Amino acid sequence: MIHILQVGTQTLHLLPDKAIYIPDLGCLLVADVHLGKAETFQAFGVPIASQVNQTTLNRLLALCQQVRPQQLLILGDLFHAPQALTAEVLQAWADFLAAIAAQTTLIVGNHDRPLTQALCQLPMTCQTEALRLGSLRLSHEPETAQPADASFCLNICGHTHPVVRLKSRLDSLRLPCFYLDSQQKQLTLPAFGEFTGGYEVPLSRGTAAYVVAENTVVALDPALP
Repeated sequence: MIHILQVGTQTLHLLPDKAIYIPDLGCLLVADVHLGKAETFQAFGVPIASQVNQTTLNRLLALCQQVRPQQLLILGDLFHAPQALTAEVLQAWADFLAAIAAQTTLIVGNHDRPLTQALCQLPMTCQTEALRLGSLRLSHEPETAQPADASFCLNICGHTHPVVRLKSRLDSLRLPCFYLDSQQKQLTLPAFGEFTGGYEVPLSRGTAAYVVAENTVVALDPALP
């Protein structure tokens, strides 16, 4: 089940696939895919199975086939490190691009920056600065200053891999979430990749977490927007 979030004039569909779909613009947003993280660990002698790449790409392909976006916008950290760019990983990404009809744009993230020259050779658009999309600004890292533009309503970003911890007397559970900071006018996506960590975000007045669990997206508190 999706959660529909209305921000200004924009309607955002928060998907349990850890992505955002903007129906009015035909855009699908994901962040922090981190392809090749297993290969990066392998290069340093840590035996991690490479199948996580294909699992991640299969999820993304299924989502694109379901939503059929006109544009796929990746908000940074598509690849994990220079060691991630093995022939197998690059071929898997090329096969994915060939299988979808959407125009694909990568907003270069901090993990992508050392790879920018190589990434620009791939059949997608690479954007090194924040991207304006109507009243939205899309970036990898959260922007620290709001633009002096009356039409601006929200910065959508990635980078921090937000999670929340749910606690009981006997146990606790960390779950990925979409994190909205109304004061900063920022919405952070959870990491899309299978093999990623997470940062526990604080919840206080003016913030909201939309938790991904059991194929649904749920606001932690009914009072949250």
